[in-house]
This record gives sequence, structure tokens and C-alpha cells, in this order.
Amino acid sequence: MKNIAYIEIDTHAEIAADFLDLMKDSKEFSVDYYFSEKIKNQIPQNSENIFLSDQSVILSQLKSKKYDLIIIGTVHRYFNTFLSITQKFKTAVIVHNLNFPKASKFNLIKNIFREDLFYRLKLLWREGLTNSSKVYQNASQLVLDKSFSSSEYQFLPLFYTKEFIQDENEKLMVVIPGGVSQKRRDYRHVLNTIEKSKSAADVEFVFLGKAKGDELMNIRKVSEKFDLRYFTERISQKEFEMWMKKADVLWCPIQQETEFFSQKEIYGKTKMTGNIGDAIKFGKIAVFPKNYSSKMDFIVQEKEDVIQQFYDLKNFKYDFQKAFNKKAVLKNLENLLADLT
Repeated sequence: MKNIAYIEIDTHAEIAADFLDLMKDSKEFSVDYYFSEKIKNQIPQNSENIFLSDQSVILSQLKSKKYDLIIIGTVHRYFNTFLSITQKFKTAVIVHNLNFPKASKFNLIKNIFREDLFYRLKLLWREGLTNSSKVYQNASQLVLDKSFSSSEYQFLPLFYTKEFIQDENEKLMVVIPGGVSQKRRDYRHVLNTIEKSKSAADVEFVFLGKAKGDELMNIRKVSEKFDLRYFTERISQKEFEMWMKKADVLWCPIQQETEFFSQKEIYGKTKMTGNIGDAIKFGKIAVFPKNYSSKMDFIVQEKEDVIQQFYDLKNFKYDFQKAFNKKAVLKNLENLLADLT
């Protein structure tokens, strides 16, 4: 049995949880997990293989045991630490934004002054921002969207469809998963569409993420006339899963263009969206914007009358269990890990 270390001391707790959930059934690999306190608190499972860590101790922790492969879940900070890991161990990193790892030192330094000045100066002075591209270059690079795979990026299969009983809702339930922010998703379009539709009055819309600022104010205004459910605090993973299981269809109004560290990123081309994983895990048809192209049959482009489209999709059948069976996904993951070790 080969030994793997999975590190997440930064951001993507949900991806770490997916990896843990899938690999607990592996007979080929033993995995130790090194999580920051923030990440560990978001992981719904307890395991004797989960260790509390941070950038100051992770190197010594890794040296204390022999690992065949180190997987880093996020490289968006702590670049000096991660560079040392890639220099000392066989390493793979999950790439969430394809343009960021290729940014030149000049652009990285230039972008420091565009926003979040003090935080970005900290990344430069204390965390080795200009070493970011070296971290990726020294490691195998993994992507979570199969359409992004290439000779440079290897597909990391993590998402399988959970088995559960779908309850019948009194009203058609449309769930919009993700952080309620205009920066990543077009909530103005969502609210304008609801307000202009007569049939939207018979639909329950669930904004499944913490709403604040202008988005919260606008949602509250529209909720006076329509059935909108929203949250003003961060929801737990348990509550997130409950609403995802109840959904009849997902609405994913992602912005075509966004930024990461002031680097332009394009959803579906250089940046992955977690909504694809959401759709797979809960076996839901998902409506994406017209400009988002996908070869996956459960991702459909938004039509002019999207409210009617939701009704039409309620009974759309797609065999998620056949396409994303847990046993098959785990086998594909084990094959990838075998190639990497």
C-alpha cells in the first residue's frame, strides 16, 4: 500500500472533503491529511489520519513520515513553503485558475497595487509571491474539470453521484448554489429574470450561499413579491447538502469573465466552477449561461424563457449513477495516483 499526504491549509475545504470521502474506501492507498484549523473545522468527517497543520510546521510533519506522493489542494499563498515541498518531495498540485500560475513576476508585482494592497504586500514580502509559478512548474498539475485535461494538466476524478431518495417538493425548487456575490455570478440577471416572469411566482428560489451588501438588499426587495429563500450567515455543509438534495434543478449564472489576483480568468476555459461538481454529486441538471459551452449532457444552456425551461427540465432524465458511479470514479482516481507515484 502506498502512502499519500494531502495538504489543504488555505481555501478549498470542499475539495479536500471530497478527496477524503472517496479515498476512505481505497485498498491501494493510505492517505494522511494535513489541514489548517479553518479547513479542519469545515470537514464533516473525523479521521485519525487528519492532522492539524499550518505553513510553519508542514515541512517538519512531512519529513517525519515517508510519502510516495504529496498532493497540495490549493497554492494561492504560502509559496515559499510549497516551493520547498516541491523541491523535497514528489508533488502534485490542484490548479483552480490556469492563468495565475503563468503570470510573470512583473505582472504579479504590478497587480499588488490594484486591490487588497496590504494582503498582497504580505504575500510578496513574507510568503514568496514571485515563486508562485515555480511551485506549479516543479509539480504535476491536476485539474478538476475533464475538459481542461491535456499533456500539461491531468484530470483528477473526484466527483461521484451520491445515492439518496428525492422528495417531491410542493413547488418547483430552483437552487442557485455558491457565494452570493456579483463578482462570480450574475445575480442582477437572476433577480431581473424573476421579476419579469409571471410564472416565477409559482417557483421557490433558494440562494444557497451567504448573501450580504447590495446582493442581500436586492434579494430582500424581490422576496417581497416572490418566494425567495436566502441566508445571511455562512451555511453548514450539512445544510448545503440538504438543500441540494431537495433541488429540482440548479441555476448557475456564472460570470463569463472573472479575476484571480487581478489576472483575467474565463469560466469554462481557464477557470473551473464548483457548480459542475455540485451537479454531479447531487445528480442535478444544471442551467448555465448561453456563453458557457459544455459537452456534458447534464449542463444545459439557458434559454430565453428560463423559468419555463426549469419546468421542462424537472422531468429530464440523466443516468448520473451510470456516468459517475462511486466505484468507477474511485478506480479512475487510484489509476491516476498510481501513475503519479
